[in-house]
Amino acid sequence: MNCSISGNLTGEETRAGSLANARRRRITSCVKTIHGGTIELIQGDITLQRVDAIVNAANSRLAGGGGVDGAIHRRGGAEIMRDTASLYSDGCPTGWAVISAAGKLDAKHVVHAVGPVWNGGHRGEAALLAAAYRRSLELAVGHQCESIALPALSTGAYRFPMEEAARIALAEAVECLKRHGRPRLIRFVLFDAAAHEVFTAEFARLCGELPSGGDDGTMGNSGDAVHA
Repeated sequence: MNCSISGNLTGEETRAGSLANARRRRITSCVKTIHGGTIELIQGDITLQRVDAIVNAANSRLAGGGGVDGAIHRRGGAEIMRDTASLYSDGCPTGWAVISAAGKLDAKHVVHAVGPVWNGGHRGEAALLAAAYRRSLELAVGHQCESIALPALSTGAYRFPMEEAARIALAEAVECLKRHGRPRLIRFVLFDAAAHEVFTAEFARLCGELPSGGDDGTMGNSGDAVHA
């Protein structure tokens, strides 16, 4: 697997929100074209992605919170919360996702996906995580999104093991492209180097298992994409 590895944005650049700098700088990235679409892995800030849809790691109350959830609401502004409160007053069940306006984010939509809390793997957590990813991607397809950025759902405060989460996330992305050929770009935005390393290893394993007809053979660097 060919991966570009280079410098991340500094804290000052991130705080300044300099999209021009973000576009010029290269960060860790792995890319593969599968079933006519592209799956990409980067390490960065999901709130700075220029895509049609950004997936939020939401809670079932759609009430905002810490981590990715808090960061998306802070950068996107109050419009996102107003929209979810108006459209989904009952919240969103675990293993499902809903879609809203994106506020000030550089996206058309925010998809709010509710992953499971890890309880040892004996309460259907894997199936629920797969369902949350599947529904997120289905919403993107249904809203004609050509690109989507997703975090590693449930791997933070919800404690889902990163290796299994990566396997589930990437398998759902491949299945979506197999079924729909869209979104044309599925970008996983990983918070730190450790998460990116796990996703990269799982990506390599998964790509090795794909039948030859499911892949056009393209794999390489994507240093010029818009990254955080």
